[in-house]
Amino acid sequence: MKLFSYWRSSASYRVRIALNLKQIDYEYCPVHLVKNGGEQHSDEYTNLNPGHLVPTLVDEDNENDIILNQSLAIIEYLDERFPEVSRLLPEHKLDRARVRTVSYDLACDAQPIQNLRVLQYLESNLSASSDDKTAWAKHWIESAFTSVEKRIQNTAADFCFGFNVTMADVVLVPQHYNAVRFGVDMEQFPLIERVVAHCNNLPAFEKAKPENQPDAVQ
Repeated sequence: MKLFSYWRSSASYRVRIALNLKQIDYEYCPVHLVKNGGEQHSDEYTNLNPGHLVPTLVDEDNENDIILNQSLAIIEYLDERFPEVSRLLPEHKLDRARVRTVSYDLACDAQPIQNLRVLQYLESNLSASSDDKTAWAKHWIESAFTSVEKRIQNTAADFCFGFNVTMADVVLVPQHYNAVRFGVDMEQFPLIERVVAHCNNLPAFEKAKPENQPDAVQ
């Protein structure tokens, strides 16, 4: 497998965690989202992902290469293809729906409106300052975390849902990374803090951290 990724992309970060949990070897293919106007806009990469986004997963273990975009779709594909290792979605339909709810709170309602291309648009088209962009990102992260903190108040243990890692944790940890980056006061979210601290003690999460990627800027 090949993963086209950017070290600080939270969507790419999610997929790296999932690949590591599934113990899948993959080739890391960096796509720099800023250099040269953004390598995601190159013709070569656009053929893989017409959305001009990361990540992209290429599965070459088939007669025809499978090319997948959208991090949650990739994670569910990996979970279905490799169900014997670290199931990320529970078997019961109600439990699956609850895991997806927390995942979507973060990956659909929060992360897209504070990612790089949105912040760039705020600056270039709406004359937002650096402080304005930080305040914008911080607001939407805090809004999402307020919801998630309440959703997991009766289920959180080591992970968002008990003692088994799920897709919710895989999505939460990268969003926590962004929260810290944008100055969110995490003391107001003790359950999230506890879950993230436990996750980050696991090798699969540690290996996936942005600073541990080959294209990381130190």
